Amino acid sequence: MKVLQKQDFFFDYYYLQNMTVEEQFLAVFEKHLPENAVQYCYKLWKQDPFHFYVSKARQTKLGDFRFRKDRKIQTITINHNLNKYQFLLTFVHEVAHHRTYSQFGTSVKPHGEEWKRIFQQLMSPLLIDDIFPKAILIPLRRHMLNPKASSGSDLFLAKALKGQEPTAQTLLADVHPGEYFMLQGRRFQKESLRRTRVLCQETSSGKKYLISAHAEVTKVS
Repeated sequence: MKVLQKQDFFFDYYYLQNMTVEEQFLAVFEKHLPENAVQYCYKLWKQDPFHFYVSKARQTKLGDFRFRKDRKIQTITINHNLNKYQFLLTFVHEVAHHRTYSQFGTSVKPHGEEWKRIFQQLMSPLLIDDIFPKAILIPLRRHMLNPKASSGSDLFLAKALKGQEPTAQTLLADVHPGEYFMLQGRRFQKESLRRTRVLCQETSSGKKYLISAHAEVTKVS
């Protein structure tokens, strides 16, 4: 069972190498999760094990579940730069994928009714103020009534989660159409919303891109 890869993991790699797999999981969870959620998430892994990597930051996703028919043990990855509440929600989201495919195989939709039901069941014990602050708990409970493929598609929840980060920037959703912003050193102008993504034009090239509405950006003139 794997917990990390040296090139992916932002932790003391050599320190972890001296631990058992179980100790590694606990160390990772203690670093990235709310304290009162550590044992619960550890139990989820013990019940139905998987490989787990904490990955470098990715703009297109917060985490993923990688299903391979030719492998007995599947893989979950989570971005290293998420705050502890976003990390927890993303972790359980991906565990729900793992359990959905364990039970139903590839015959069901990735975010269909089977996944929603399992995700709701796994999240239910966590929807308490001992784990989430009220600012997150209220929109999270509403979100879990009918969870979407991405928490970012729920702008109220996305804002609440981002608000827990000490260096939170402006969300693209809060930039007005026609205004300019910087993302990864590139200057864009916001155009129109397309469901959960925003059509934006890069000013230097004139090329247009669809960018997540909950991407963190810096407004410029």
